[in-house]
Amino acid sequence: MKKWLPAIVLLCGVLVVTWFYHNTPPELRPAATKAGIAAQDAAVSNALARQSPDTVAIIRSNFAGVRTAPAAGDSATSVVTPARAGPPSPLEFTNFPPTIALERMRKAIRQYGDMFGGNPVGNNSEITAALKGNNSKSINFIDAEAGMRVNAGGELVDPWGTPYFFHQISAAEMEVRSAGPDKTMWTDDDLVVR
Repeated sequence: MKKWLPAIVLLCGVLVVTWFYHNTPPELRPAATKAGIAAQDAAVSNALARQSPDTVAIIRSNFAGVRTAPAAGDSATSVVTPARAGPPSPLEFTNFPPTIALERMRKAIRQYGDMFGGNPVGNNSEITAALKGNNSKSINFIDAEAGMRVNAGGELVDPWGTPYFFHQISAAEMEVRSAGPDKTMWTDDDLVVR
């Protein structure tokens, strides 16, 4: 038992530190430096400069709802501000509660990831095609009866009819964002699952 004690203590310490980090509000975490943010902005700009016009158009379309505040100097001081929320809209594409529909979307993506060893990638229509059966095993992960709807453009849409925004965090983790009842992405009423 004595030889395992240091390993157990170390493991407990790592778990405690991890728990505190994940439960610390973002505003209390150390802030990134302006130089670090500027370096990240430059790296993104360089990466986008090497992409094809089609890829850049897809990226721009995914961020169409984002409006940045006027910069007061450099890009490191730019702040993303949400668009003004409009009046809530009634559910149009399902009678399931929005959180249930979004949870079922997350489950479909996880099932795909478990089956193929990674999440589907691309823009909304490419991810939709992969989930609908355009994959190596021709498996359909989308169930319209479970609240997962596809619009005429071949995109998965939330209960209000707005296309979901898919953000690939890693090979195994994806963030799915619904614009919520105001149908405007990046506002306070957005629904998000990972």
